[in-house]
Amino acid sequence: MRSTNIKNDLLKDIKVAVDKIIATDTQAMSTLNLTAALRHKILDILVSYSKDIPHPASGMAEHSGLSNTLIRWQVLAYVASIDLTIVKWFESHLDALSILNEIGYGKVAKGLWAVWAAEGHPDPLRYEQGKAIGHKAWCSGAGMVDYALVTYRNSNNQSQLMIIDMHQAGIEINNSEWQAVGMQATDTATVKFCGVSASLVGKENAYLDRAGFWHGAAGVAACWYGASACLASYLTTAYQQKPNDYKAMYLGEIGTALAITQQYLYYAADLIDTEPSLCHELAIRQLRAQIEKVARHTVEIVGQALGAAPFCRNAHFARLSADLPVFIRQSHGAFDLQKIGELTNLLHSNSTHGQANVWQL
Repeated sequence: MRSTNIKNDLLKDIKVAVDKIIATDTQAMSTLNLTAALRHKILDILVSYSKDIPHPASGMAEHSGLSNTLIRWQVLAYVASIDLTIVKWFESHLDALSILNEIGYGKVAKGLWAVWAAEGHPDPLRYEQGKAIGHKAWCSGAGMVDYALVTYRNSNNQSQLMIIDMHQAGIEINNSEWQAVGMQATDTATVKFCGVSASLVGKENAYLDRAGFWHGAAGVAACWYGASACLASYLTTAYQQKPNDYKAMYLGEIGTALAITQQYLYYAADLIDTEPSLCHELAIRQLRAQIEKVARHTVEIVGQALGAAPFCRNAHFARLSADLPVFIRQSHGAFDLQKIGELTNLLHSNSTHGQANVWQL
């Protein structure tokens, strides 16, 4: 079993910087409630560390010997433990930088980036003579992003990436459809592009076909895990302050689930860094399904153990508990399990180790 006492100097530095910002806000220190202004200050600090946060599948860290992918996930999990709105913005920013790095894009402009890749709007985004025209839905951080890395379907119905500078006239942001209570503060909108300048990057289907598509999907799951582990820590504290058998039972149940999932995160990070050219779709789909299950279970079990008080009196606990069920819906539930089943069956069929059962030890 991998030790949980892992030295990550980058994470230590980021924690110190974020703690300093929170310490300057008396309200945040006393109530654990984040204002919009404080969220943006924390995000600005995090973005300033972007160049130091390793891309996934970039091997082992030179000085610590840690998996670079794990270092990245530890940062994301930590930010998620503070606030899922902030990590939603920050993960998208880091993902954009990693995508551009993976497809060999040159110098990336400074500022806040986002990846907007959802499809399905009745007036889909198009690219015509250097201009972006149409709508893009599910755009988090729409009103604050400097640059958007956006997908659209070209004339061959292939996914194509483009970069759009969001500081242009002709961009309309509509937040009216975003009625979520959880993740309410993410500034998620439908964006209308009215013939604004855009630049194509990468080849057709570069966004979907690259190995990093799945490596990035695992990073989102690390965010879910970070929030789940933080919620569980409230149960640990409650048990230490006032132990009883029921709290111990709940702590044992959720602690087991988190410990097993933590080990799988270590395994997946090592897998990605030792075989960076492979997408590891099955392993990452399984990881995401496991973390989604643990996240849902954590919200339920910790709530049962602690009762109504933290939901009503602790702003941080209440916010995480409301945000996490919405955030994990980036998973696709039954569809993901279906794909896991199909890939598992394929693994059985292609087994070259003489094993009738790929799960046998």
